[in-house]
Amino acid sequence: MTTVTAEKQRQTDWTFDETELRSLLEEVTKPFPQLNIEEFEEAVLAHIQHKKMNSFEQLANMLILNATERINRNEPDWTYVAADIYLKKLYRQAANNRGYQESLKYGSLSDLLKVLERKEVYDRALRQTYSEAELAQLEQIIEPERDKLFTYVGVLTLSHKYLATDKNRNVFELPQERFMVIAMKLMSNEPSSRRLALVKEAYWALSNLYMTAATPTLANAGKSVGQLSSCFIDTVDDSLRSIFDSNTDVANLSKNGGGVGVYFGKLRSRGSSIKGYKGVAGGIMGWMKQLNNTAVSVDQLGQRQGAFAVYLDAWHKDIQEFLDAKLNTGDERLRTHDIFTGVCLPDLFMEKVEERGDWYLFDPHEVRQEMGWSLEDCYDEAEGEGTFRRRYEQCVHHPDLSKSKVPAIEIMKSIMKSQLQTGTPYMFYRDTVNRSNPNKNEGMIYSSNLCTEIMQNMSATTLKEEKMTEEGTIITEKIPGDMVVCNLSSISLARAVENDVLERLIPIQVRMLDNVIDLNTIGVAQAEYTNKRYRAVGLGTFGWHHLLALKGIRWESEKAVEYADELYESIAYLTFKASSSLAKEKGSYPLFETSEWATGEYLERKYPGDEKWQELSGEIKENGMRNGYLLAVAPNATTSLIAGSTASIDPIFRQEHVEEKKGFRSPVTAPDIGPETIWLYKSAFNLDQLWSIKQNAARQKHVDQSISFNMYVPRGIKAVEFLNLHIEAWKQGLKTTYYTRSTSTVIEDCESCSS
Repeated sequence: MTTVTAEKQRQTDWTFDETELRSLLEEVTKPFPQLNIEEFEEAVLAHIQHKKMNSFEQLANMLILNATERINRNEPDWTYVAADIYLKKLYRQAANNRGYQESLKYGSLSDLLKVLERKEVYDRALRQTYSEAELAQLEQIIEPERDKLFTYVGVLTLSHKYLATDKNRNVFELPQERFMVIAMKLMSNEPSSRRLALVKEAYWALSNLYMTAATPTLANAGKSVGQLSSCFIDTVDDSLRSIFDSNTDVANLSKNGGGVGVYFGKLRSRGSSIKGYKGVAGGIMGWMKQLNNTAVSVDQLGQRQGAFAVYLDAWHKDIQEFLDAKLNTGDERLRTHDIFTGVCLPDLFMEKVEERGDWYLFDPHEVRQEMGWSLEDCYDEAEGEGTFRRRYEQCVHHPDLSKSKVPAIEIMKSIMKSQLQTGTPYMFYRDTVNRSNPNKNEGMIYSSNLCTEIMQNMSATTLKEEKMTEEGTIITEKIPGDMVVCNLSSISLARAVENDVLERLIPIQVRMLDNVIDLNTIGVAQAEYTNKRYRAVGLGTFGWHHLLALKGIRWESEKAVEYADELYESIAYLTFKASSSLAKEKGSYPLFETSEWATGEYLERKYPGDEKWQELSGEIKENGMRNGYLLAVAPNATTSLIAGSTASIDPIFRQEHVEEKKGFRSPVTAPDIGPETIWLYKSAFNLDQLWSIKQNAARQKHVDQSISFNMYVPRGIKAVEFLNLHIEAWKQGLKTTYYTRSTSTVIEDCESCSS
């Protein structure tokens, strides 16, 4: 019997039974006696009297609608009632599609693998790795009761976006099975003697919602298509071949669900020379338009268009056109509305803004030709002095170098104008970033990724040789650059901290992230090359506002700043220690010996004279480090919904709202909102942003990469107030700021980096 026929048969066989309905209502509402259950039951029964129910699905949908209509800040627990009913619908569908008794909730894990392998949904490697006896053991540790941790919007998001279905979108996989399959996939290369124990530990971490995997891992682990990494960063060299090769590479990455950051700072400006012909170069905007077309044309697995962010230096001659690229006014031929923008800012620029000084713009191609070096390849090694400002001044005073003079504040005004209208550009403080780089001996960090939390060495891939063989084939040889790969997952702070599991959680989380590197097939050679060289991961967090509310800590307080400092130091310590322990077991990343991890400089700079950190530094010198980069706090708006918490390190938008995603909408309240926490859930737009900056500066001290940090400003903010926020963010040592969210901008969250 086909699935469609079986579905019709079920609807024919089903008859409404009021006794069974009352039993169901009692079951789903029993844990919540504080709710007005009697009114709910009366409304449901009245509805049924006026509308015939022809299937259990119709009944369940009606019950869910009645429950979700009651979700508000005074009775938030209706979300769990709605989730329980929705889960019963999922259990029923999975049982019928897989052929087991609905009362079991979950069926055979082995049979699930077999049926979805036949349907070409699961990768056959899973059943090749795990024996039937092992699958039977793993099936026994699946805990259906952990489904009760989901809010309605959480289980709805998981179901719509991540659970494995057949090609007709029929339900086969259930929530705990998704977590188990992820755990099995990520531990599949571990030694057979330890594999099952590690799978169980990974399942414990995921199923208790102590952490979430990044969207690509959550969606694709164990499946026959898709890759596991979140996003990538490419560096484009100043040549036609590099520009078009990069476009091909990022299109392939986007096709498989990756978001991409692209550094354009090496490209010559409008009016530059080409092969000695002066004034003929078209500048970066033509290449931006090309990338914009790629973003629209090459969508992400049919779900959404590609997501690209382009970064440019504040001293580049095309900076003004670049800053205007997303505006809704002006020349449409110079607009790229589907590309996100980021501006790379040296300390010297921010100083000139503060003192209302002049700023000079250069063509990077001309700088290379005249000066023999590239201005973008350097930074200030110390605050107030360094290579960048010395070379910048040389360019300013060079008589043969063309330049444009503009007040620095005018560039800053253009930045702020675009931010208030479009949410971008992102801010990338390149000197702060590179001074903090633990792998600075191996390269330069030019820019960040799509969501501003990744900071890793970058370089362009260049063509070495292309030749025709005697056999008639073309061989292309390239020198691989460092194309950055982001491998992400995040701790759910409210659950993990409140349950005191960080010491157990972080080691298994680091191992899971590290295993993604070896298991993933990216499809772009230089990305795989970089992934193995640095073995970089990005362990992050979400649920910060949720945790503060549970702790009774006001957002706008020194206590919140101190707690951010204390907590993120603990997370950093446990993460670095876990990576060192893993290195003792599996070996260090290839570039460890030249890094500041090996010399101890990184930890000494961060924690001078601290005995605990000195002891860890000694362990690292002896054992090594498995991963060259470790901490990065991503936006994780989507996966935090699944875990029933607040996004990233952001404050909430409002205490209750309607969450709208492709395919569904649902009422949502701030998590654990109640008489004790309601006053602690102050809306983002009503908070003093200086406190948010202070908190972020406190945690940034401990994060070796960066943090997706949004700034929330009212529509009518005064220019001087907005400028002061940026100046304060830079002075406090933030490496990046992400979106500027104002009450006049509508911004779609980045799902590629959701973790």
